Amino acid sequence: MTLTWHTKPFDALSNSELYSMLRLRSEVFVVEQDCVYLDLDNIDQKAHHVIAINAEREVVCCARIVAPGVKYDGASIGRIVTSPSLRGSGQGKELVRAAIDACSALFSGKAITISAQQHLERFYEAFGFETTSTPYQEDGIPHIQMTRAAKR
Repeated sequence: MTLTWHTKPFDALSNSELYSMLRLRSEVFVVEQDCVYLDLDNIDQKAHHVIAINAEREVVCCARIVAPGVKYDGASIGRIVTSPSLRGSGQGKELVRAAIDACSALFSGKAITISAQQHLERFYEAFGFETTSTPYQEDGIPHIQMTRAAKR
């Protein structure tokens, strides 16, 4: 499958890209994971978004890149999601790599923090993230804070 990858600030997303990205997040985080929460938290407008678009022009992978000081002292990556149709294809790994690269390019020399679902701890460790908190509940799902040290 050929995907087209982009990193864009919020204002550069087309209406179709924004709708498709929010639909994907709702499909996975709200419906599939059965979490009732407010996804639209007024951070998207301050963020850059890594998106992968398929041949049908749908966003099938996305993550948001947040500047230092907005959520954590360092930069952060959040709302990391891959379409269920792509699971097992390796695109989730490509998404995390692209998000780390974008975050590093935008905020060079800054640590990157994520709030990860606990069952994905080993997945994120493979990208250099280290657990920095005890497990906590977020929207009924066990999470951990993980940080990737700043690269100089």
